[in-house]
Amino acid sequence: MTLTPLRRVLVLLAGLLLLGGVGAWSVLSAADRAAEENKPRPGGPAFANGKVSLDEPGRLVFRTTAAGPHRDRLVSVPADGAAGATRTASDVSCLRFHSAAGTGVCLQATTVLGRPAYRAQILDRDLATLKSFPVAGIPSRARVSPSGRLAAWTVFVKGESYGTAFFSTRTSILDTRGWKLSANLEEFRIVLDGRPYRNQDVNFWGVTFAADDDTFYATLSTGDDTYLVRGSLAARSVTTLTRNVECPSLSPDGTRVAYKKRVLGRTALWREHVLDLRTLRSTPLAERRSVDDQAVWLDDRTLAYALPAADSRPDTDDVWTVPADGTGAPRLLLQDGLAPPAPPAARAE
Repeated sequence: MTLTPLRRVLVLLAGLLLLGGVGAWSVLSAADRAAEENKPRPGGPAFANGKVSLDEPGRLVFRTTAAGPHRDRLVSVPADGAAGATRTASDVSCLRFHSAAGTGVCLQATTVLGRPAYRAQILDRDLATLKSFPVAGIPSRARVSPSGRLAAWTVFVKGESYGTAFFSTRTSILDTRGWKLSANLEEFRIVLDGRPYRNQDVNFWGVTFAADDDTFYATLSTGDDTYLVRGSLAARSVTTLTRNVECPSLSPDGTRVAYKKRVLGRTALWREHVLDLRTLRSTPLAERRSVDDQAVWLDDRTLAYALPAADSRPDTDDVWTVPADGTGAPRLLLQDGLAPPAPPAARAE
């Protein structure tokens, strides 16, 4: 059938209306999904907008994972009674976060030229951005040294989990005095079992800092093994100490490392342990669930870590604590969040 000019116009208008309807439906569907994601969970934590400070004594600052408009925001609660406290919510969102001595590192999702990207933001005590650095992949770990001078972060360049067979990481350390960035720990000299070592399959992750702003500990992976390494930022070198150590976290007194130990071969199952750095003797902790997290020390006796919520809350975590000496039992600290750094100490009068 030959279409007259009028029929052609009518067909074109009908097509445009149909496409417009489909486009409008898509926009509405996306809006509906966003509204559903931003809907607070009944019985979930209460929020109040307000000032969040990284150096306020007696308060925990952490990333909330509660469903609703505050998801991924940095929030604060009193360290005493954190579970039921109203969360003071900032306007800063992070995928990974850590802080110490009034300095924070916040790994964020962003866009560059319309494509997904990620960055590391260095925050001051009031959560203002001091400096921003692009990062090469999906955020995984973040740490600040006890003095607040050094910051480290690990991202996945390939893969999204330490439990997958194939992944690649990039770990960086930043000195905020002068903003000197060591962009890739794989460029450091490696001493493995007493001998210089180099291999293309080397990966680092999970930095934790000593108090001297030079010494650090991290996980080194190569072949089928993971190692705890002690490193020197000034010497740009690392030395292996022992095997099967992942995501180390140095105790406040500098004598022990909490870590996750892989069990059952190459499976994605880990048990939390504490290693005495003087004797290299390891103590399993009372937490018997698999913990895929870099634990934090709330004090010299207590560790905190995140576990996926065990109930019907999707895509969220709860924070648990356990004694660091292998005694006791895990206790729930707060729901819908990731493990917070230790609360700042009270200021001297």
